[in-house]
Amino acid sequence: MENPEESLQLHEDEEIIEVIDLSDTEHTADDLADEFEDVDVAEHVNDDYDNDDGGWETEDEMESEQDDSELTFSKHTGSVFCVSLDPVSNTLAVTGGEDDRAYVWTVCNGDVLFECTGHKDSVTCAAFSCDSMLVASGDMSGLIKVWRVESKEEIWSFEVGDLEWVEWHPCAPVLLAGTADGNMWMWKIPSGECKTFQGPNCQATSGKILPDGKRAVVGYEDGSLRLWDLKQGNAIYVIKGHEGHRGALTSMACSKDGSLVLTGSVDGHAKLISTSTGKVVFSFNNDIGEAKDSGSEEECNSVESVGFCNVLPLIAVGYLDGTLAIFDLNTHSLRHRCKHEVGIVHLQWEESSAVVSTGNLAGVVTLWDARSGVMMSEYRGHSAEILDFVLNREASSVVTAGGDHKAKVFCLQRPDR
Repeated sequence: MENPEESLQLHEDEEIIEVIDLSDTEHTADDLADEFEDVDVAEHVNDDYDNDDGGWETEDEMESEQDDSELTFSKHTGSVFCVSLDPVSNTLAVTGGEDDRAYVWTVCNGDVLFECTGHKDSVTCAAFSCDSMLVASGDMSGLIKVWRVESKEEIWSFEVGDLEWVEWHPCAPVLLAGTADGNMWMWKIPSGECKTFQGPNCQATSGKILPDGKRAVVGYEDGSLRLWDLKQGNAIYVIKGHEGHRGALTSMACSKDGSLVLTGSVDGHAKLISTSTGKVVFSFNNDIGEAKDSGSEEECNSVESVGFCNVLPLIAVGYLDGTLAIFDLNTHSLRHRCKHEVGIVHLQWEESSAVVSTGNLAGVVTLWDARSGVMMSEYRGHSAEILDFVLNREASSVVTAGGDHKAKVFCLQRPDR
C-alpha cells in the first residue's frame, strides 16, 4: 500500500492543480474551486385507540399513548437512523433510514421537499452543507450522493467501502467521509476532486473537522486517534497505545475554539485531548462515579456521546448504562451524575445555555440543567428507541429519529423562555 504522505505529495514538475488553502476561512466557493488539489481518485397520524374493554385503559396503555410531539413524519418504512437540520434557516430536515431512503422535508408541516433516491442499503448518514444549498446522503454499502436543495437534483455521487460517517466542511463545499477500511476521503463538490487520508487497517469510526477548517480529527476501531492536516494530507499527531483508547471510538466533539477534542469509546473512557500538542490532558471515567486517570481495569461502560458546553467550562458524557455525567473542564472533577433508566444514545448542548438534552433507548428526550444536575423536562412520543436527534439553533424544538420508523418534532418549553 502506498505511503499516504508520498502519494499526496506535490511535485513541481507535475501539472497538478494547487491544493485548497483551508487556512483562509473567508475564501469563496469559487476561490476554493480554483485552488483545489487534483489527486488521483481510487475508484402524524395516529390510529384511534380500539377500546374493547368498555372504555377502561390500563396504566401501561395510557403511558404508551402519550405523545408530546407537535408533528410526526411517517414516510419511512424502517428505523430512522439519522437526522440533520439545514444550518441556515433550520426549516428543513433530512432523515435517512433502514428502508434505503432519505427524505428532505419541511419541519413546520412535514411536507416532503424531495426524496434522495437510488440508495441500495440503509441510509445511515445525511447532512446539509454549511450554506444549506447541498445535502449529502450516504448508505452502509458506501454509496454517497449529493443533492442540490433548490433544484432537488442529484449533482454528484461516489462509491467507497462500507461507510462509517460523513461531515461537511464548515465553510466550503467540501465533504469528508470515513470508511471501514480506515481511510478518510475528502471531495470538492460537485467537481469531485479528491484526497484520501490513509489510517490504520481498521474502521475509521468517527471524525470531526475542527473549527479552523484546516484540520480534522479521526478516531479508529483500534482506539487510536489521528489529527490530520487537510491541506498537506499528513497526520500531525497520532495518539495510540497507552495514551489512546483501549477500544473503538464511538463519539467525538470539539470545543468552540478548537483547542480541545473530547473523545468517547467502548472502553468506558472519555479523553480530553489538546489539538495544539496532541497530548491527552485527562481521561474521565464514570465506572466509579468520578474522574480519574486512565489505566483502570473495571468492567467497561461504553461512552455513547460527548459534548462541550459553550457558556460554562463543562463537558457532558453519556453512557450506555444511562448515566449522564457532567464534569468540570477546569478541575476535571465530577459535578453531577444524572441517571436515566436506560442507555443514552445521543446528547447535545444548547448553543447559548447550560442545558443539555439527551435521547435514550426508551424513546424519551430529556432536558437537564447542568448547573444543578436537575431534570427540567421530558418529551415522549416514540414507541421505540431514539436513534438520533438534533436541536434547532434557538433550542425551541428538537427533531428526533426513532426505531419506530418515525421522525418527530417536539416543541421545547421552559419557564425562562
